Amino acid sequence: MRTINGGVCAAKGFKAGGVHCGIRKNQTKKDLSIILSEVPASAAAVYTTNLVKGAPLVVTKEHLHNGTAQAVICNSGNANTCNANGIEIAEKMSDLLADGLGIKADDVIVASTGVIGQPLDIAPIEAAVPSLIKSMTSDGSADAAEGIMTTDTKKKEVAVEFEIGGKVCRIGGIAKGSGMIHPNMATMLVFITTDVAISSSLLAKALSGDIADTFNMISIDGDTSTNDMVTVLANGMACNETITNENEDFACFMKALNTVNVALCRMIAADGEGATKLLECRVSGAADIQTAKTVAKSVICSSLLKAAMFGADANWGRVLCAIGYSGADTDVNKIDVLFRSLKGEILVCKDGAGVNFSEEKAKEILSEDEIEILVCLNSGDARSTAWGCDLTYDYVKINGDYRT
Repeated sequence: MRTINGGVCAAKGFKAGGVHCGIRKNQTKKDLSIILSEVPASAAAVYTTNLVKGAPLVVTKEHLHNGTAQAVICNSGNANTCNANGIEIAEKMSDLLADGLGIKADDVIVASTGVIGQPLDIAPIEAAVPSLIKSMTSDGSADAAEGIMTTDTKKKEVAVEFEIGGKVCRIGGIAKGSGMIHPNMATMLVFITTDVAISSSLLAKALSGDIADTFNMISIDGDTSTNDMVTVLANGMACNETITNENEDFACFMKALNTVNVALCRMIAADGEGATKLLECRVSGAADIQTAKTVAKSVICSSLLKAAMFGADANWGRVLCAIGYSGADTDVNKIDVLFRSLKGEILVCKDGAGVNFSEEKAKEILSEDEIEILVCLNSGDARSTAWGCDLTYDYVKINGDYRT
């Protein structure tokens, strides 16, 4: 398996594009994106657990009932959530794209992201659909990635190449996510494409299974958005033997999917609103996987720890504190904690108690852009990883006037 360029256009038979249609005031920013498969594809999605769900999610869930889709349309700048005519607008977006492409409206995935509770005018979208379709190219992933950004500061795209049954296969994805990110599902918008031939039922199983160890293990700010989902399209154009059983080919596909998802998780966490550092909490030595996940999530969600990481302060007591209130059944007198970065690693806690360490060395380690928080529970063999970011002054600045 190797990383390649191309994002959602890396797989055979996919094109993408993006334009500015006028939803966002800044005319230099794209705010409408498209992804298209040459042929109908197996499709699956996982949706936010927030009881308040954006209209596009309701429409998309209905469209994917048959496990098939061919295109994606997504706007940024307006979430189309809590609007009286939200469903109507989302369905109209699907109809407009389907008419322009000559496909069925039921084969369109529709998504929106941005301000909640603000009416979405269909007029600029309707006017832009022809140019949106014309914008599509076989290397248009970056434009599509830009069109779904809100407070993101960086485009997020990745792709890998691998083999199944002697056939070269590819899978790639784009994502948006910077704020309102917290488990469990979903935590952002992610669109994944692959040319692997796989049944829709197994595709859904692969996605939902991997979500538990990837996107459900991110937390930026403790807020779960209303509009977020992860979708995947598999058009079969790699011409491998269709995967219909959980065999060796399925395991290979799962590994590739996980590679893409982990990469996107790291990008999302690193680009948290106002963030300066990517935090990765790796828990090992847990009695079971649920304990490992619970501990990793609690540590990565701790506002106090996130603030300490911003200040490069090796305040390891905040790690123990987060474990203590996590609800995990573990022996706190066995816990070891280390901090690690490109500048080295340092043990700060052994058997649940502090040890002598150099504050100067610790500060040097914690001043890097990527920080690993290593927690060993010394109670078993299970392990888990969670991702997050530091908490900075800019997070409040960004969200203090987000709407206005």
